[in-house]
Amino acid sequence: MATTTRIQPRSLVRASGGPRYAVALAVDALGTGLLRPFLLLYGVTVLRLSGPTSGIAMTVGVVVGLVCMPAVGRWLDRGARSTVVAASMLVRVLGVVVLLATPAGHVWLFATAALFLGIGNQAWPAAHAALVATIAHGRERDAALAGGRALRNAGLGVGALLATACMAGGTTALQALAAVTGLAYLTAAALAWSVHVYAHPAVAAARDRADGPAPRMCALLAANVVYVFCLNVPEIALPLVLVTQMHASSVWSGAIFVTNTVLVVTLQVPVTVLMSRFSRRSVLALAGVVLAASYLGFLVATSLGHGWSAPAVATVSVVCTIGEIIYAGSATALVTALAPAHVLGRTLARFQLSTGFGLAVSPAVITALAPHGPAALWGSLAATTLLSASAVATEKDQGRRRRGCRREARAGA
Repeated sequence: MATTTRIQPRSLVRASGGPRYAVALAVDALGTGLLRPFLLLYGVTVLRLSGPTSGIAMTVGVVVGLVCMPAVGRWLDRGARSTVVAASMLVRVLGVVVLLATPAGHVWLFATAALFLGIGNQAWPAAHAALVATIAHGRERDAALAGGRALRNAGLGVGALLATACMAGGTTALQALAAVTGLAYLTAAALAWSVHVYAHPAVAAARDRADGPAPRMCALLAANVVYVFCLNVPEIALPLVLVTQMHASSVWSGAIFVTNTVLVVTLQVPVTVLMSRFSRRSVLALAGVVLAASYLGFLVATSLGHGWSAPAVATVSVVCTIGEIIYAGSATALVTALAPAHVLGRTLARFQLSTGFGLAVSPAVITALAPHGPAALWGSLAATTLLSASAVATEKDQGRRRRGCRREARAGA
């Protein structure tokens, strides 16, 4: 059992990469929030593509973007840190440039823009986690990762609100939002690169020689595919159920999304620090139990009479968000604790592959299950998440009990 960590704001910023890097994260998130929720609308409104065509192009971009992860992992393991973070932002600048240059009706150029945006979005989490792991250690690193997520969610929320306010401008406004997004990515890349964080592979290899190769983490990676469904529950599952099945006002969906964002921003660091008294694997298993309980709560809430279901769903969504916060605060932290430093990049890349795959397939799975009723949707999610939590709890950490294992992994993972 680990000791609870107390993190001061100044030390948290320092452990997260410093003030300039924090500004880079905020600017990058702001730019992403400006465009990401309206990329599909850009394809339909500005480029005059059909909704299904735009959606397929975006999905292909996200999935193909995952192919870059092995290369990103190897690059990180050669010592690059802030350079990879900056590169992930510059790739998205290229995506915005292609998007702005795409003539109406050209689906392949739109798909290319989505591909570049997808590569940047997939590469960034692993690069950011590797950078933080190089600067901070132990439970301070966990809090720094949580702080980065809270800051990113705040930037995404502000960006989405600004974009929503600009939507009255129509096509011109969408093009302007894309241009501002590109400038934000470029600024963030310059700031991130200026931090100049680099790891020394030879030192890491010597220090971790007894730990051997990257941990397999088969159960953890498979479970993570299911866990990440919770990230699309407020954005996809609940609006789909509330609006199309329960015929509730779209205000409920908006309120749930805003509540989710506010809770993540305000509670991500405190909850992560609070949970630091327990092992990371136990906390991750607990996250699965909380998420499964919230899914069962949604099943009960949707069965209530008219006038009660929507408020009940909104209430249960708070429990789901708490589960999401616990999951986000422990999953990447567990991976970085288990991975020997000299293969940290490849380990994080594998973890991001499972995350990206889960995010890519979850909309299709959710929309396929929803028409079959609440039991099919929420019951299936609850059962698979509980199974995943059990797999996480029972998986053995390879190499942790070998002679020479890192003390941190033995005590805190």
